[in-house]
Amino acid sequence: MKLYLLISGKYGSRVVNNLAEHGMAGDIVGMEEFPEDLPDFIEDYARYVPQNLPPADLIVAVGLSGDINMVVPEVARKTGASSAIIPVYDPQQMPPGLQQEIQEAAPHVNIVFPKPFCSLQAMGDPCIDEFARKFGKPQLVIKADRYIKKVKVLRGAPCGSTNYIAKGLWSTPSEEAELVAAHKLHNYPCNASTSTDPAVGDTSMHLASYQIKEAVKRGLGYAIKSAVVDPVKCNREKCQEECIKSCPQVLIGLDTITLRGDKKAFIDPATCGYCEICLKECPLDAIEIKNGPFPLE
Repeated sequence: MKLYLLISGKYGSRVVNNLAEHGMAGDIVGMEEFPEDLPDFIEDYARYVPQNLPPADLIVAVGLSGDINMVVPEVARKTGASSAIIPVYDPQQMPPGLQQEIQEAAPHVNIVFPKPFCSLQAMGDPCIDEFARKFGKPQLVIKADRYIKKVKVLRGAPCGSTNYIAKGLWSTPSEEAELVAAHKLHNYPCNASTSTDPAVGDTSMHLASYQIKEAVKRGLGYAIKSAVVDPVKCNREKCQEECIKSCPQVLIGLDTITLRGDKKAFIDPATCGYCEICLKECPLDAIEIKNGPFPLE
C-alpha cells in the first residue's frame, strides 16, 4: 500500500515516527508538513496543495486543524488515492460542517473521521483496513495471574501511546491494570482534547481512555467495573432509549448499549467507560455503576 501523509505540529510528527518505527516506513511514499499557525478559515486553500505528488492509495491527515483539511480531496485526486483518514481529536479542529464539506468535495474517495484516532477499526475499505490492522483501536495480549507478567501489542494507537502503556503495565496488580492504563494515557502526550464534544457529550481524551481500558479488559478476559442495567426497572415503553442515544461509545459507532431480545437495555462491560452519562439520562433510574469482575463474552 502506498501511503501519503499530511501532517502538522508535534502530534503529526509523533504519528509519523510511530508509523515508521512499527512497520510502515516502507509504505510511506511522501509527506507534506504544514505550519501550525495557519488560520482556521482559509479562503484559498488550493495554494497549499503540494506539487509533484506521487501515486498513492491512502491519504492520512494528522494534526491539521480547520480549513487546511480541505486539501485532502485535491491531494487524493492528484495521487489517485481512493481512501483517506482524517482523525478528529478536538471539536474545534474538525466540526461536522467541515467534515461534510470535505466529503462533498471528494465523492469518489472513502474518507473516515475516527474520533479519536485510536478508535479506528476495519470498516470494509481495503486500504483503511490494511492500515487498521496495525494502527487504530488498541489490541493487547496479556499474560497475568495476580500481576501483569507480559503485554504484547497486536495493534497500537497511531500516536504510540499503546506501546508506552504496555511497557508500564508490567508487574501491575491485574485488578488495577484497567485503571492504571487509563492513568498512563493521561501521562502520555496525547493530543486528544479535554473539551466536551457536543456531538458525543464527552471529551476526546475520555474516549481515548475508554479504548485502552477496553484493550486491557479484553486482554485479561474481564472488566473490573461497568454500568449495569436493572432489568426490573428498565422499561422501553416508558422511555425514549435515552441510555443508547446518550452513550459516547455508541455515538462513535460501538455497540456498548443494545436492546436484548426482551427489549431490555444491556451494557457491554468490555466497552463501557463508566462515564455515568447513561445514569443521568435514564428517566427510570434503572442503571448503576457496579464493581466486577465481569467476565467478557
